[in-house]
Amino acid sequence: MPSLSEAYDRGEWTGRDPRRVSAGGGLFVVGALAVVSAILVLTTDLAAVFDATSTTDARRVAGVLAGLGIPAMFVGVVAVLPASRRERLGALAGAAITVAGVVMYWRVYPQRWVEASDSMAFPTAMLYFVGGSVALWFVLSAVASFKLRNNPQGTVRLAVTRQGETEEIHVTRSEYQRYKRAVQGDADNSEAVAEELRALHRD
Repeated sequence: MPSLSEAYDRGEWTGRDPRRVSAGGGLFVVGALAVVSAILVLTTDLAAVFDATSTTDARRVAGVLAGLGIPAMFVGVVAVLPASRRERLGALAGAAITVAGVVMYWRVYPQRWVEASDSMAFPTAMLYFVGGSVALWFVLSAVASFKLRNNPQGTVRLAVTRQGETEEIHVTRSEYQRYKRAVQGDADNSEAVAEELRALHRD
């Protein structure tokens, strides 16, 4: 059976660009390294590399690294998966909101953080939370769609034979009924239906 995950996205051709997949994988790795670096900045002497000489400076740097690393990983996952344009744009929008939260954090920490009279800690955290939630939603949507396309429940398996070549494909029950009516209504339609099925489900 052809790999629908490679060829389809809700019925539309979405052949994955190898360059986009590579870029997505690279972005995921960079994001993961940023998160690991944030942990090391707080727990080792790596803070000196970022010229963070105090605990406050180290926390500031670590917050920025982790804050940028997480959305980078989200976007990387969506780029690697055969996601729809809506899912990719949604993940990018969520990541952009989180970046805005990181920028706000960089500007207000530590002067206007938790103990300040004009604290911006809550608005900053909420902005980042909203962006992260949006990005995560579209990541999960892309993962769920990918699993569904590769495990098509509720479908009918057809064996399409044309010019001596037989190919197994999966179609939805509604598609099966439509093709069945077309063939039963006019026997001459059999060849046309077979060709349409092969064209639609070809890698």
